[in-house]
Amino acid sequence: MRERRPPHKTRERTKPADNAAAKRVTLPRALSKLGYCSRTQAERLIAENRVAVDGRTVSDTSAWVDLATASISIDGLVIAAEAKIYLMLNKPRGLVTTRHDPEGRPTVYDCLKDFDIPHLSPVGRLDKASEGLLLFTNDTEFAQILLDPVTHVTKTYHVQIDRIMDDEDIVAMTSGIRHDGELLTATAARRLRRGDRNSWIEVELNEGRNRQIRRMLEALGTECLRLVRVAIGGLELGELPKGAVRALTEPELQALRRKTGMERTRRN
Repeated sequence: MRERRPPHKTRERTKPADNAAAKRVTLPRALSKLGYCSRTQAERLIAENRVAVDGRTVSDTSAWVDLATASISIDGLVIAAEAKIYLMLNKPRGLVTTRHDPEGRPTVYDCLKDFDIPHLSPVGRLDKASEGLLLFTNDTEFAQILLDPVTHVTKTYHVQIDRIMDDEDIVAMTSGIRHDGELLTATAARRLRRGDRNSWIEVELNEGRNRQIRRMLEALGTECLRLVRVAIGGLELGELPKGAVRALTEPELQALRRKTGMERTRRN
């Protein structure tokens, strides 16, 4: 009877194949990851026979390619990965988080007119009435990991309300509040400062439910007067003026990658 190989040798032998498979993606996904266009736009280009892989036209949107080795061209021009851009905006109140608004309302892209980057997208959203830190990038992998609730990247908000928040309501926000059949929970909540008729609280979330803080306050019979996102993970809005945009520094990027586990993935 032949002797079995030790289990650890089997795992070592299969690991390179796993790494190679991780680089294989569908062609629309490849064009998106390269920052050329969205997957929907890529599917249209492929259907129009405008995309070639290694010199051969591909019309199948489900075709797989190896990003590490494939040469992809559009209309005969080879495309390369677009330089990765990471920006933060101090979003003013009254702007919608979309590139084009059918109602003609001002959008966050009005603040990005000096940045001629066609595939720059917001990382998540802030509703029209909300303000503060909003990230933009053309790095789709970075955006998806940052938004994934599994990574538990905390978003911190300063919220002005129409009354003084009591201890019972603070506990309720962190224990969970049911609104429209959905359980909404804050990671942390505390009082910041108070006036005669209103006060400010700080709320931390590690999930991105639609209008979550406003809905929680509504369930508590409280009106939200202002809502400002001041931090994502360890990245703080700081003194960035309203409506201003700046690039993230390399240490800030590294800190966010550590928060999401991307640094470990990159090393492996």
